[in-house]
Amino acid sequence: MTVSECYQCCRCTNGCPVASDMEIVPHRVMGYILKGEREKVLSSTSPWRCLQCATCSIRCPNGIDIAHVFEILRRLAIESGLAAKGGTWCFDDLIIKSVARHGRLSELEAVTRYRLSNREFLKDAAMGIDMLKRGRIGLTSHNVRGRKTLGAIIREIRERTGT
Repeated sequence: MTVSECYQCCRCTNGCPVASDMEIVPHRVMGYILKGEREKVLSSTSPWRCLQCATCSIRCPNGIDIAHVFEILRRLAIESGLAAKGGTWCFDDLIIKSVARHGRLSELEAVTRYRLSNREFLKDAAMGIDMLKRGRIGLTSHNVRGRKTLGAIIREIRERTGT
């Protein structure tokens, strides 16, 4: 099914676990796409807030794969230079790079790199120290077996998709 099949029933938005955190909720994103308001959709934070859980796609009565649409919007936002303000796409990129390096996410590394890139090193520092004390995150990353293969796969996908 194509986006043009959307009749704005709102089931995608009603099922989305992060709709309340989105700048533009899923059914409205689909509406703006139908109206041709490309810049409004691509410059919003909504595609970056999407968890890719596919609840929206499952709930759509027309079978539109809305999660895939959001994934494409992310790619188009980067390609067009309209990626969301506030660096949400940078955080996404840092997470993927961390997984490529270690085979899994190194939370402390990703957050530290993100804060350094935004020059907000001490923001959330108290929460980070508390998480370290409670053992929720570690000081060092734990590499997994096969991480080089995983890293090569991620790099190849990124080269093919241009992301």
